[in-house]
Amino acid sequence: MRTALWVWFIFINAVGYLVMSEDKKRARNRRDRVPEKTLFLLAAIGGALGVWIAMYRKRHKTRHLSFRIGIPVLLFINAVLYAYFLR
Repeated sequence: MRTALWVWFIFINAVGYLVMSEDKKRARNRRDRVPEKTLFLLAAIGGALGVWIAMYRKRHKTRHLSFRIGIPVLLFINAVLYAYFLR
């Protein structure tokens, strides 16, 4: 179970980072964007760290209050749940 959870943690955070980065690229090129609901869903299912890192490394969605508050809250919830299941 622990190994599967670590694999999930790495996978979903990499996906969160890549999707957030792709959305930034699409924003620059004025193309269709990734819905914010999708970004929050990725964060909620365990990828909040990846989304949060991409948010600040790429300087994307940092002006949106919902992201400045919501992603850290989801990151905290993710940390608590991962800690619980990995103990």
